Amino acid sequence: MFERFTKDARSVVTDAVGLATQAGAGSVEAEHLLLAVLDREATRASFALDALGLGERRESVRRAVDDARRRAGLSQAEAEALAGLGIDVSEVVARVEEMHGVGAMSGDRKAKGWRSGRPPFGRGAKKTLEQSLRIALAHGDRYIGDEHVLLSLTARPGVPAEVLADHGVTHEALTRVLYGEGQGRKAG
Repeated sequence: MFERFTKDARSVVTDAVGLATQAGAGSVEAEHLLLAVLDREATRASFALDALGLGERRESVRRAVDDARRRAGLSQAEAEALAGLGIDVSEVVARVEEMHGVGAMSGDRKAKGWRSGRPPFGRGAKKTLEQSLRIALAHGDRYIGDEHVLLSLTARPGVPAEVLADHGVTHEALTRVLYGEGQGRKAG
């Protein structure tokens, strides 16, 4: 499948691996793909994000992703669902960080003697990349660009889609920017 990726999409994937490695993460996750997309300039994805008003607010997206990592990758919706069961995720995070240090629930393994080498792709990242192919094909595109990875991040439930939606970037809005009116349906 990687042979179908454009240069920009390949850069997103390799940058995501670099971000995961730099963070000491046990695997490359969808959040790493999102952070890598945010770092791109002069690509279809970056132009679409700018068109939706995310240009100056990219740092806010990064902070929201970091907050989710501190919650062990739980989305805000998942944290709210747990609150409905009487579990205060912020309190759990505070207690764990009090005992083990800030970011202890993030999955980073820097201090644990993790082996060197490239971290494997986690389930969320794999599903995101697979869906980017389906989205490209659904729009008649022969290649997978960084815009398809971004569309996939907004189409799948989880932290990336939630954080982007909180910043006004939804699957439907992105599709309209990239493909024009009447194209705002989800590709499955």
